[in-house]
Amino acid sequence: MLLRVALTGGIATGKSFCLARFAALGVPVVDADALAREVVAQGSPALAAIRVRFGDGVISSDGTLDRAALGRIVFRDRAARADLEAIVHPAVYRRINEWFVTLPPDTRRAIADIPLLFETGHGPDFHRIIVCACDPAEQLRRLMLRDRLSEPDARTRLAAQWPIAEKVARADYVIRTDGTMADTETAVRTVFEKLKAE
Repeated sequence: MLLRVALTGGIATGKSFCLARFAALGVPVVDADALAREVVAQGSPALAAIRVRFGDGVISSDGTLDRAALGRIVFRDRAARADLEAIVHPAVYRRINEWFVTLPPDTRRAIADIPLLFETGHGPDFHRIIVCACDPAEQLRRLMLRDRLSEPDARTRLAAQWPIAEKVARADYVIRTDGTMADTETAVRTVFEKLKAE
């Protein structure tokens, strides 16, 4: 049986790094963020729906989605964020399910990186859930540095997701990313060995 595994956590908790390490260990992986970018590509039904809901101000001059402009709206307005998620998430989850179904039949385990797994209520779709976690202060620091955000803007984005402690409480496995990259790699390998043993 294929073990469907979700990798999640908060924004800036090291999910992409962990996903890459699992891939290096030979686990098939898919990234929901990458699928979301495909779903809203130029000419897509989702992009057309976003334009209708949010207006021309979120569309760049080349006809692609202006993510920064859209982000400024949805991270400050819960209803707007819910509307965006209603457009994008169903298409993304369809693609994730299609990906699992089309894996080679002898695949034993595969991992989907889904940042908003719990927020979207899709935890039960998976056999195991891995949460990447770090201290909230470190998460804030990383987010400000990575996305060049002010502290208030970074805190607004963090507030749009469940607190990391709540995600950790619902995890089957937790990978702490507070330490060095080598520490995180070791933690990934430990979880990989546990998944192999199942």
